[in-house]
Amino acid sequence: MPIALKIPTALRGFTDGLNQVELEGETVGELLTKLTEKYPDLTTHLYDEDGTLRSFVNVFVDGENVKSLRGQQTKVRLGQSIMLVPAIAGGNFG
Repeated sequence: MPIALKIPTALRGFTDGLNQVELEGETVGELLTKLTEKYPDLTTHLYDEDGTLRSFVNVFVDGENVKSLRGQQTKVRLGQSIMLVPAIAGGNFG
């Protein structure tokens, strides 16, 4: 069964404007692989040249960052909230 992956506004231009994409997979890594297969232009925004998930890209499963779980090996299941959240720099330093 497909699992819904929520897409942030900053990346929706690469997913045909969709705010979520339904994908099949058992782990966060499988979902991200399927996402970039479906929307190849996302690849450079999510992964470094060596194929590693960029440090500023966070994935949350039921509100918990997968970096504190099993990373891309974190298991996912239908009904969980899966959110892709890239860190955004900026602000006023003055």
